[in-house]
Amino acid sequence: KEELALQLINDISHKPREYQHSYFSSTIILILALLLIMALIGIAHMLVIYRAVAMALLTQSKVNLLSKHANTIAVMTGAVLHYITIIIMTKVRSHMGPWALLPFLEKPRTLCQQENSFAVKIFIFQFFTNFSSLIYVAFFLGRINGRPGDYTRIARRWRLEECHPSGCITDLFIQMAIIMVLKQTISNIMEYLIPLISHQLRKKRRCPEKRRQRGEEVKAEESCREQWLKNYELNEVHMFSLFDEYLEMVIQYSFTTIFVAAFPLAPLLALINNIIEIHMDAIKMMRLHRRLVPRKAKDIGIWLQVLEAIGILAVIGNGLVIAITSDFIPVQVYKYMYSPCTRENHTSMDCSTGYINNSLSVFRIQDFEAHTEAGMEWPGPAPTELCCRYRDYRSADDYTYTAQFWHIFAARLAFLILFEHVALCVKLIAAWYIPDVPQRVKNKILKEKHQNLKESWWVMPWKVPG
Repeated sequence: KEELALQLINDISHKPREYQHSYFSSTIILILALLLIMALIGIAHMLVIYRAVAMALLTQSKVNLLSKHANTIAVMTGAVLHYITIIIMTKVRSHMGPWALLPFLEKPRTLCQQENSFAVKIFIFQFFTNFSSLIYVAFFLGRINGRPGDYTRIARRWRLEECHPSGCITDLFIQMAIIMVLKQTISNIMEYLIPLISHQLRKKRRCPEKRRQRGEEVKAEESCREQWLKNYELNEVHMFSLFDEYLEMVIQYSFTTIFVAAFPLAPLLALINNIIEIHMDAIKMMRLHRRLVPRKAKDIGIWLQVLEAIGILAVIGNGLVIAITSDFIPVQVYKYMYSPCTRENHTSMDCSTGYINNSLSVFRIQDFEAHTEAGMEWPGPAPTELCCRYRDYRSADDYTYTAQFWHIFAARLAFLILFEHVALCVKLIAAWYIPDVPQRVKNKILKEKHQNLKESWWVMPWKVPG
């Protein structure tokens, strides 16, 4: 509406641009978006391959420290590589613009529509860049690697990695901790140092040139102190200068909500980061960048809908983490269906006693794959009485899933449905109960409007005496 008013002010004969929709352009945009998402998922798969190969090499290492903590080292180095891929893909997005061709296909009618479309697409790109590997660790790690004797292997050689002995949630905790710490230290330092270095280089290029032109060092130094020259020497800004700041906050909000059940320290790290970044951004915007051109805005625009979508994803994500990634549901099923408390009246016994032994299945050594070296120290086949234990709920005879596995699966599904519905209802009630704008702010705006109307009261013709 405001854009149309400005266009009419500039040109009274201006005709509004009509709404258009092209199924062909929408199909091309959808295909390009899916291809880009598949490329980002492919990068996550490369990290999976790295962790599997690193796990195999570290396990075979002669250094006792590396072989003993091979799983943890593979996860930590994989998290560092994930952070490096985030930095690289962010630079690719900022310089090349993976969505650069899409505005020409969409042909947005107004600048506001163009900004909204751009914001949504860049958020999707950054979301899959940051969370594709975390989604794998949270929901697929240790669940698609097969079982002893029938492992899933990469190139028929390297086994897919398994979860930490304490559970898959430990791997997710390590992954998120490393990424958040690196993002809040290195990224913030570079975000401040790059504009600072650029500003200093611009000043050094500018001041010697002025000295040569005037020939007097004093005059050049005095001219460099002038406000207009200082502003000219500052780094340039553009209409999307604040876009990266919004995007950074939205991604941070995603980290602190979607997997907070696995990493409860995320909100604390985000709080510390925001306290520091407020001052760093203030220095950067006031001393290193040129002044932004003010623009009217009644709210934060499309970012509010993005935050709403993240809130829904957070409910789903945390429900899945509690139901699938953690051992909360298997422990509860064991306590109320398979523990000694269900068979005998033990008032003094902890009902979770024996859970670890119950969660381990039996595997016979002689059933290992033919190319493995397990049990080959005997001249013939491995003795049939030798066996090992592994985390799963499988029969010792034919390695099929037991009834307990399906009981746990049903309990996980029921908990997920119940948790999501209750959490979403609480979210909706809280959104209705707590106002979006505080009453203090509303009253202040109301008083300002009332005062402005009182001051302009004298211009109304029907109030003029006579």
